[in-house]
Amino acid sequence: MDAATNVGLSLRGRPPTPVGRWGARGWALLAVAGTLALALGAGCAEAPPRAAEGAELYRAYCASCHGLEARGDGPLAPALAHPAADLTRIAQRNEGRFEESKVLSAIDGRFEVTAHGPREMPVWGAVFLEAHRGDPLPHLRGMDDARALVDYLHTLQVLEGAAAPQR
Repeated sequence: MDAATNVGLSLRGRPPTPVGRWGARGWALLAVAGTLALALGAGCAEAPPRAAEGAELYRAYCASCHGLEARGDGPLAPALAHPAADLTRIAQRNEGRFEESKVLSAIDGRFEVTAHGPREMPVWGAVFLEAHRGDPLPHLRGMDDARALVDYLHTLQVLEGAAAPQR
């Protein structure tokens, strides 16, 4: 048999099977291992990857208005023209969904909360950018800080009727 005739045939002269060289048992083991890895990963209740860093940023930049427990009761809250939001109930106010992109947009200044009237909350995207001005990629580092804050706020969300998490 020449090479042109052998196209589509295995080394033993039979058509190749869809399972290839691993065989059916190898693919089945791979499927089980993958499913197990996904199940174990999905069952983990670990915090988002940047939540710890976000907690530090929150204390430095947000707690003065929103409070250490993020309930809108920080020491500067009484001086605001509009009440500071309870950040533990973002998802509850949004039909149970924590929309990370909206929260990120509110933090970095791309989304203005109309109920607040003129923006009282600083545009943290600009603040973070300035904080990283000497870095090689200040925009990226600033967005990274805002992302860490979002990850932290995600961990603070409470279900309807539940008390806010104690920290």
